[in-house]
Amino acid sequence: MTSTLERATALPPLQLGGLTVDPAVVLAPMAGITNPAFRTLCREFGAGLYVCEMITTRALVERNVKTLQMVQAAPGEADAFSVQLYGVDPATVGRAVEMLVDEEVAGTRPAHIDLNFGCPVPKVTRKGGGSALPWRRVLFGNIVRAAVRAAGDVPVTVKTRIGIDPEHVTYLDAGRIAQDEGAAAITLHGRTADQLYSGTADWSHIARLVEEVSIPVLGNGDLWEADDALRMVAETGCAGVVVGRGCLGRPWLFGDLAAAFAGSPRRTLPGFREVAAVMHRHATLLAADQGELHGCTDFRKHVAWYLKGFSVGSDVRRALAMVSGLDELAELLDRIPDQPYPEAVLGAPRGRTSQPRPVALPEGWLADRDDPRPPAGAELETSGG
Repeated sequence: MTSTLERATALPPLQLGGLTVDPAVVLAPMAGITNPAFRTLCREFGAGLYVCEMITTRALVERNVKTLQMVQAAPGEADAFSVQLYGVDPATVGRAVEMLVDEEVAGTRPAHIDLNFGCPVPKVTRKGGGSALPWRRVLFGNIVRAAVRAAGDVPVTVKTRIGIDPEHVTYLDAGRIAQDEGAAAITLHGRTADQLYSGTADWSHIARLVEEVSIPVLGNGDLWEADDALRMVAETGCAGVVVGRGCLGRPWLFGDLAAAFAGSPRRTLPGFREVAAVMHRHATLLAADQGELHGCTDFRKHVAWYLKGFSVGSDVRRALAMVSGLDELAELLDRIPDQPYPEAVLGAPRGRTSQPRPVALPEGWLADRDDPRPPAGAELETSGG
């Protein structure tokens, strides 16, 4: 089922070096979510750039088995495989990029590499990583430079937040430095690290960054519907959007985004039978990658997102939360009556929420913005976030 909304002006494709992204839509990396199965599912609904789960540079350089498995391209990604890296040491980041580009450890050469400077998780920021790191602007520049040089003709982009908190804003410096060091684009999430995922994203900072730099700026934060993306582009002048939580349980959002950025008013409102088919397809893709038991177990986390707003009996919900096989999943979904899409949930937040809290930082972290030394102990040993 589809609905129609006011027609919008088409958005030009996004150009990242030699890579054209059309429509200018990027799937944000999400730990435990943006694996090959989910990326494949989303791509079936609409074109765009679909980024894998965050890969830790130290774990990649040390050839950690789990990380090498996570960094594998999915079928159909040969020409647009996208990797996000987390790292705090320029030498390690550079070596990880070399492995991806020159050794093709992912099984294919990536078409795009993103650097994560936006993670607000306390276990990361308390060591000076993630969204804390751009405060150390020299170190930040050294990391971007190392990645760009190692990448050669593969475009490198940067993702960050407004800053640590309202008193320690970093995004304008980060944008200028990233541009000077050769980054192809920068993504800004319209929250500070201390907000985590609380409150409302402030898109005005995205507009300010667009004015500050000449490289493309991508907007991120509170994109729940395709029309939110159109509004963000209209209000900020950003060159494209990065979508995270908004697609949880709604991979067809990428079809809506493709339509919206092509100037079409069509939007998808699937009935439950259509949603059930998508759920089974998702679980089938996971099972193909991980085996049926592990794939269905992994799928359980998605069930509540898909069912949000639908009328479903508590016994079926409980059973779906423990589903272990594809036939069992199909039987349980058949027990749910068909019904229209619950429009009351449109535009509502999805996924993780949190209360704002002070950012945990290393002792003395704010004292010297030009300290080039990598933060001690900030390297992560596992990928995914």
